[in-house]
Amino acid sequence: MDGSCGRSEHALFDAAPATRQVKTNRRQLVRRGVLAGAATITGISLLGTRGLSAGAAPSESQDQKIFNFALLLEYIQAGFYSEAVDHGRLRGEVREFAEIVSQHEREHVKYLQAALGPRARERPALSFGDATQDQRKFLAAAVLLENTGVSAYNGQAANLTKKALVAAAEIVSVEGRHAAWVSDLAGQDPAPRAADPGVSASAVASTLRRTGFLKPT
Repeated sequence: MDGSCGRSEHALFDAAPATRQVKTNRRQLVRRGVLAGAATITGISLLGTRGLSAGAAPSESQDQKIFNFALLLEYIQAGFYSEAVDHGRLRGEVREFAEIVSQHEREHVKYLQAALGPRARERPALSFGDATQDQRKFLAAAVLLENTGVSAYNGQAANLTKKALVAAAEIVSVEGRHAAWVSDLAGQDPAPRAADPGVSASAVASTLRRTGFLKPT
């Protein structure tokens, strides 16, 4: 685990804001989630049409590398939500969110594993500490993971072949809905912008290291 940030493991979530009472009703929340997902798809489409200023042109080989990187993120998300549900410490709509999203993330893992076949990376060793037992820390971690997922897929969109881009768009639209829902639960704006920017793979990797969720190998 990279300790350069100078924080104890999982300290990233220690100062998370307390959960506010959710005032948004189900219909409003779903509508916001759909809008966020649509904005995410738009962002992917725009990025996919831009010429690459650096790096290799899209290829099947590059698709495999990107999907394996996405698989790492999906492993973390699936493990995080599944463990939170198993601990049974979450309550109300937060628990409902974890149960639903846990199933979604496991399906994402299965899809990417099937797409990669024998080239799929192995599941990493994970440690979530009390982020899967304390509801406040769970929300902070979930907001980070979901927004990181959206940014990661958007950041690699231009590097994918057309076929792979279509598959990635189907996943990231769901990730956008997750991000909107959990942001609302955490008292944050569920759709703060019209389109979500992408970030580099190195930036995503840095964020994942700072969570402390990945055990050193």
